[in-house]
Amino acid sequence: MTSETHTPHSRHEFPAWSWHVGVAAAAVAWWLVYRQLLPASARMTALFPVQPDSHAGSAIAFFLYDVPKVMMLLALIVFAMGVVRSFFSPEKTRAFLSGKREGAGNVMAAGLGVLTPFCSCSAVPLFIGFVSAGIPLGVTFSFLISAPMVNEVALVLLFGLVGWKVAVTYLVFGLAIAIVAGFVIGNLRLEGWLQDWVRDIHSGADAPVVIDGEQLSMVDRYRLGIEAVREIFAKVWIWIILGIGVGALIHGYVPEDLMARIMGANAWWSVPAAVVIGIPMYTNAAGVIPIVEALLGKGAAVGTVLAFMMSVIALSLPEMIILRQVLTLRLIAVFIGVVGSGILAVGFLFNAIF
Repeated sequence: MTSETHTPHSRHEFPAWSWHVGVAAAAVAWWLVYRQLLPASARMTALFPVQPDSHAGSAIAFFLYDVPKVMMLLALIVFAMGVVRSFFSPEKTRAFLSGKREGAGNVMAAGLGVLTPFCSCSAVPLFIGFVSAGIPLGVTFSFLISAPMVNEVALVLLFGLVGWKVAVTYLVFGLAIAIVAGFVIGNLRLEGWLQDWVRDIHSGADAPVVIDGEQLSMVDRYRLGIEAVREIFAKVWIWIILGIGVGALIHGYVPEDLMARIMGANAWWSVPAAVVIGIPMYTNAAGVIPIVEALLGKGAAVGTVLAFMMSVIALSLPEMIILRQVLTLRLIAVFIGVVGSGILAVGFLFNAIF
């Protein structure tokens, strides 16, 4: 009996160097296109028969900018995680970050989130990539919470608006929410509440395999990254567009005066009300700061406004719509409950201190 063996070169129709050049060229093209998204969205918005500063103009510009932005981030991160995943199996990744090391993993993930100024929907691609790589669920949630909520954009703007004490306190308690919430969710062992296709990846059922008993070449790893992008895009693209569409409508049409009247009330229920109002909304830290400034200028309490800010950028409705393709409703409810409780505690504490 004879068996056919394949060399790495026979598996690929193009030589390895052409793949390296192609991936490098694609990365450069990605960066050049990404930098043009904002001016391109402005030019495309100008083609519509609306004023750019109108409600409709604002919503259209938001949608035209965020859809390609989130799609491009998703493609980049999922491809990169697909390549990285070919080096480290889900089992080894979980072993490295589980057990006694899980707390350290939560801290590292939350710290990484501080360095990545993503809005909530932009953080979802990394969340999907982390889960796909087999990183513990609680650790991935620590990143998902801290990435939009605690970043240098929010901290610098808060420092300029309300001073360093509030900015530092926000940093400390924002990180605490991300670390503790991720740790709690991780210890609840809710991996069974992931969607089936994600659970299969997370359990290692779809882990990369060695081709014909040979060690994977770099071209094989590129192929695995491309395949990961194709599979995940097929499952989540429509929900990304739907979620951003909801966010665009909210961004363009939600009145600020109504929120200011509610959060300006000096009552115990103002903090829960601010969180409830903030959850259906969607923007990033830079986008919500002007609203924060307007609310503080109209007499809203500091803790109430910051609770609103945290809920907007950490628990947005569009984020939940996108996450619905990754998490079951039960796990989304746990996520909202744990993070929402932390935000309420911070809001009440800020009102008591400042």
